[in-house]
Amino acid sequence: MIIQLNVLGSFIFFITGLLLLIFFIRLIIFFFKKNRFPKKLLIASLVGIGMFFCIFVYLNYFFTFDQLIGETFKEPVSSPTKKYTANAYLQNYGGAVGGVKIWVNITNHEDNDQIKTVYYGEASSNFFMYWIDEETISISHESSNHIDAEDSIELDVSTDIYDETGIACTSLLMKDEYENCYQN
Repeated sequence: MIIQLNVLGSFIFFITGLLLLIFFIRLIIFFFKKNRFPKKLLIASLVGIGMFFCIFVYLNYFFTFDQLIGETFKEPVSSPTKKYTANAYLQNYGGAVGGVKIWVNITNHEDNDQIKTVYYGEASSNFFMYWIDEETISISHESSNHIDAEDSIELDVSTDIYDETGIACTSLLMKDEYENCYQN
């Protein structure tokens, strides 16, 4: 769904840019030759700008992890008292030149098996996760940008969330799901 909205937003942005260019050319002609005012081009351009703005606002401020569809990446890891289970998933994107996103869902067995995404970022070949204590999970992986660097984060599963893109940190729909939001 998000990819389709990004493609639609890019298409609308391109078409609106063309319409605005044509509008400004026609506007200049209107002032110099006193032709008809390009009212239809103005309306079409304003509608395009409005649609692009709506998609931008939706993608940035009404984001949730509900649309994630992927395959299991690692075996589930249970917390020390088995209150939580961490499951890692991955999703390929962008075809041959794309990449792989990975996310970690935490299932709270004491709260009707409620599932919460606490980690979302780029995947690497050396990904692992383990529980430090009942509420804290450590998620580590080699950075895909720096060969010798290792990225790791410790998250309190009841209050923290990590989103590499930072979109979850700005989402109005997700603001009640965390106290601390970390981003790259």
